[in-house]
Amino acid sequence: MSALRRKFGEDYQVVNTSSSLTFSAPVKRKRQRFVEKNGRCNVQHGNLGGETSRYLSDLFTTLVDLKWRWNLLIFILTYTVAWLVMASMWWVIAYIRGDLSNSGHDPSYTPCVANVYNFPSAFLFFIETEATIGYGSRYITEKCPEGIILFLFQSLLGSIVDAFLIGCMFIKMSQPKKRAETLMFSQDAVISQRDGKLCLMFRVGNLRNSHMVSAQIRCKLIKSRQTPEGEFLPLDQCELDVGFGTGADQLFLVSPLTICHEINTNSPFFDLSQRSLMNEQFEIVVILEGIVETTGMTCQARTSYTEDESCGGHRFLPVMSLEEGFFRVDYSQFHNTFEVPTPPYSVKEQEEKSSLTSPNPITIAPTLPSPLLGNRVGRRERLLSADHAEHPEDQASRLPSKLQRMSSTKEEHLWRALKTGTALPGGKASSTGDLSLSIQRFRSSSIPAVRQGQPEEQVKLLSRDLDAEEGDLVKHRQSTAISTVTTATPAPVQFPLVGSRPEDNLPPKLRKMNADR
Repeated sequence: MSALRRKFGEDYQVVNTSSSLTFSAPVKRKRQRFVEKNGRCNVQHGNLGGETSRYLSDLFTTLVDLKWRWNLLIFILTYTVAWLVMASMWWVIAYIRGDLSNSGHDPSYTPCVANVYNFPSAFLFFIETEATIGYGSRYITEKCPEGIILFLFQSLLGSIVDAFLIGCMFIKMSQPKKRAETLMFSQDAVISQRDGKLCLMFRVGNLRNSHMVSAQIRCKLIKSRQTPEGEFLPLDQCELDVGFGTGADQLFLVSPLTICHEINTNSPFFDLSQRSLMNEQFEIVVILEGIVETTGMTCQARTSYTEDESCGGHRFLPVMSLEEGFFRVDYSQFHNTFEVPTPPYSVKEQEEKSSLTSPNPITIAPTLPSPLLGNRVGRRERLLSADHAEHPEDQASRLPSKLQRMSSTKEEHLWRALKTGTALPGGKASSTGDLSLSIQRFRSSSIPAVRQGQPEEQVKLLSRDLDAEEGDLVKHRQSTAISTVTTATPAPVQFPLVGSRPEDNLPPKLRKMNADR
């Protein structure tokens, strides 16, 4: 039975095959909407008290807002009453002057209105005058000043009534509400991923060929909530971002468009999953505004989506197709969707899961050299973190080819002298005296005494020391070579021999530091 309920839904009645027992699924109560699907707001105003007089102060807008049946009734009654009242006034003038009794017997008698004998004739005279028909048999004579005054009043009053009622009917007929009938919204909203981000989407379309100028769309989330202070806010309105910052809310509505709301940290759906979304009670009101191209009036179309009309894990079917010379829109697929794989959990849970699974990079803070130890601390750190430091060979590879050959030749001689114990080129033996003063001090302080049975370890430690010093020398040579190239009168670059003193080739700043030590 649970399988049948999942298949057919809760609104269907499940009946057992036996005639004795009948089970019915609970019928879901109809959702009370704030805005209907056709855009009508489901709100009624009551207990106005003495505020109803405000409607009469704006009588024209009140008549325009009335329904068509009430407008037609007011239109007919206004003209009928005006005609009867004015015809009665003409009949009264004729009765007072005695035109009803004397006009038919005395041919020399001049009445106020010729050929007015009774009320029907007075009514016909008024209609002929008001409609400017003028059959010619009924007319005002010059012997009736009161009739002339009434005629002027009738003309002014008729013009005011015509302008008011005809203008009211014209405005009501040309209202842009009917233009909103040709603006379509999809029946449901969908939730799926777009560009790697979870989005809530719905579709809008324009059935007419005339465009909506400056079309703009807005979304409001209607949901009751309670503030931390305990205040209950019924039908609280919250703005949903549909591209206000990027300009995506400005539409060029010549073909159906899919409006997208990205669910991020600023979205009210940030911590809602697909399952919790169905348990919430909310309503999304969509407002589409634009200027009608033919009339220049502002048009507004509205609709709404409840939690039951938000399909998670769905996407809209495409409706555009390319034909020969034009694009065709298939509105039969306008409301259709299809399922797509979508994460069932919320965006907040996705971010928390990704933050837990992604390893944090280990950052090593650089240690500033101590003013007491000078550059020794920095050299020891480079020796201890040899895997992270830049190798001197990489630095030497950046030099010109001539400098690289000279540097490599010098390194080969040093290694050969260290391993074999032979004399260096220049006639001197390989000893610590041939090294610079800073390297000698560093070796005496950092390299411990090694037993004679471990010559390889001593060579490794010494080679690291030499590599560090060689890197400093290569940097100095590179800067010297660059400064020499950039001068106006370049001088030939001379490199010292291996047997010469290194202190003489150091910059003045390093020579001063060695002298101080």
